[in-house]
Amino acid sequence: MMAIKHKILFVCIHNSARSQMAEAFLKQLGADSFDAESAGIEPGKLNANVVKVMQEIGIDISKNETKDVFSLFRQGKTYQAVITVCDAASAERCPIFPGTTKRINWSFADPSQFTGTQEEILQRTRQVRDEVKKKIQEFTHEASELAYWI
Repeated sequence: MMAIKHKILFVCIHNSARSQMAEAFLKQLGADSFDAESAGIEPGKLNANVVKVMQEIGIDISKNETKDVFSLFRQGKTYQAVITVCDAASAERCPIFPGTTKRINWSFADPSQFTGTQEEILQRTRQVRDEVKKKIQEFTHEASELAYWI
């Protein structure tokens, strides 16, 4: 018997960094249990530094498109959880999806705001990447327990 996959949507401002990383990690680490998508409140273009640091660990997101959260909403898509990965104030701007059982906020630093040398920016972007991966690992572990979805 095939297990039911939980549909998860990751949202941040531009769908260019944090939500893209979260979607990629959930697809890698939770493919058996989850269908992951990501979108932005104001879709931009993929952050080149994020593409680079993900490639460093063998995940290619270079062909990903940025998506608009409101177009997903208008399409009537439903999710078991909508996880915002931007700051709390920005997360408040996300639409409420009908039927969503969980609305979760994980706050991560925004790689598009990093300043310094290219190496300093990449190092901070790697830190965010590693924080996102750790959070996804914790999420897949917690969500594997049935109680999480009740």
